[in-house]
Amino acid sequence: MSDQWLERVRPLLDSPAPAVLATYRRNGEALVSPVWFRWSEGAFEVVIAEGDVKLRHLRRDPRCVIVVFEAVAPFRGIELRGVASLSQGDVSSVRCAIASRYLGTEAGERFAEERASLPAVVVRIPAESPRVWDLSSILPR
Repeated sequence: MSDQWLERVRPLLDSPAPAVLATYRRNGEALVSPVWFRWSEGAFEVVIAEGDVKLRHLRRDPRCVIVVFEAVAPFRGIELRGVASLSQGDVSSVRCAIASRYLGTEAGERFAEERASLPAVVVRIPAESPRVWDLSSILPR
């Protein structure tokens, strides 16, 4: 896969914009939730606490959708529909990296330390067929 699409949305993926994660209930209805994420090695990574309904959904049906978008010009966005992989174990470094994106380094480290004893899972959603948009070409100048 060419990384040309990635360069179009790199500023968005590097910004502290939240993502929206959709998981599927047993009856097929979607649950849509805001989440913090990081972009790492061609995939979105999200930390989800044990016991969270999103995690129960993903264990039963790993299909999901994640969307990140800008609410200001140039209104870039990315949507991935994919199959999540779940990694149990020590999530401390990923949790710290994600929290630091949103809170800054010092507060992110504190946030991760305060939650170090809480079991969680790293959800990884690879960018296999991203849908990317950038409205800059159609905006008034």
